[in-house]
Amino acid sequence: MQTTLFLFDDNKLQPQSKNAMADLTKTQLVLGFGEREIISTQPVYEELKSQFPGAHIVLCSTAGEIINNRVNDNSVSVAAIELEKTSIHPVAVNIRDYENSYEAGKALIRLINFTNLSYILIISDGSNVNGSELVRGINELVNNRVPVTGGLAGDGTNFQSTVVGLNEKPSNGNIVAIPFYGKHFVVSHASMGGWEIFGPERTVTKAVDNQLFEIEGQKALDLYKTYLGPYADELPGSALLFPLGIKINDDDAPIVRTILSIDQETGSMVFAGDIPNGSKVRFMKANFDKLVDAATHAAGQAFQKLTSAPQLALLISCVGRKAVLGKRTEEEVEAVAETFGNKTLLTGFYSYGEISPFNENAKCELHNQTMTITTFDEL
Repeated sequence: MQTTLFLFDDNKLQPQSKNAMADLTKTQLVLGFGEREIISTQPVYEELKSQFPGAHIVLCSTAGEIINNRVNDNSVSVAAIELEKTSIHPVAVNIRDYENSYEAGKALIRLINFTNLSYILIISDGSNVNGSELVRGINELVNNRVPVTGGLAGDGTNFQSTVVGLNEKPSNGNIVAIPFYGKHFVVSHASMGGWEIFGPERTVTKAVDNQLFEIEGQKALDLYKTYLGPYADELPGSALLFPLGIKINDDDAPIVRTILSIDQETGSMVFAGDIPNGSKVRFMKANFDKLVDAATHAAGQAFQKLTSAPQLALLISCVGRKAVLGKRTEEEVEAVAETFGNKTLLTGFYSYGEISPFNENAKCELHNQTMTITTFDEL
């Protein structure tokens, strides 16, 4: 396996790694993560298709691009991957063709042959797709047979329109799955948040999909404001500092959910993922150092499953973390780079949701506010 990183700049690809491939025509997979307007209107896809004629090309809009130990805005980060002993057969569906995201998730997996399958990477639209329902559909058919990781496309802090494309210019509603086949392919993954839990555990008494109305009979927004103190006056912007930790079953690890918007009239809150009735919730708050430490721990957890430094690490972090960390955002990427060392190339993006299991042999989950890492290599 060989990987070369590029930045798309001035309508050209600029190599960003020392080990540039001698023959770009051998590339099987190109992952491009970029600002929505750039990858939608500039000839990014056309240039990639010209440079990598034999490759499958996946493009995804972002809330920030990761390349090595840097975080960029308004750019396109490209990873060109040559697989020597592994095959891939990417597939895609569009949410418009299905009744809901759950059905789209199942339809996507039905397109995949599971013979000799090692791993599935998911890159999905982040504005028209319900990530929780997508993951539920995926899990139903994958049934823990192989690990599944990935993320939802972003659109900066606009939250308006995201685009994804497989072997075409990116557009709205697309969901891409990239299955990797063969016994020589090695994948590792980890996902960490680093948010501090505070306040007692409470039960959700009224919620519809991703809209939370009541916690233990009290309007959710009213209760939320009592915990925010002076930050309550800064809603909805300050909500990124105070996500919700949710446990669907008592034995589950808490999943972090980002608040997207609030409704003063109904006293409800809309989240970037479903909130089931009867689930247990606790409020969370940001701690800068713990967020960066969590990225380090995620890298360490992914690394400890391997016998040597991987060729490539895909980092999918959350737009909420980027908003909270601000000028310190690169610190979490630098922490990951330091953990893996200079033999591992880093690519990735800031997302509207991360997809990863909590641990080995577990179903994948939709996460918010995490650093999710997947490593790729061949034996």
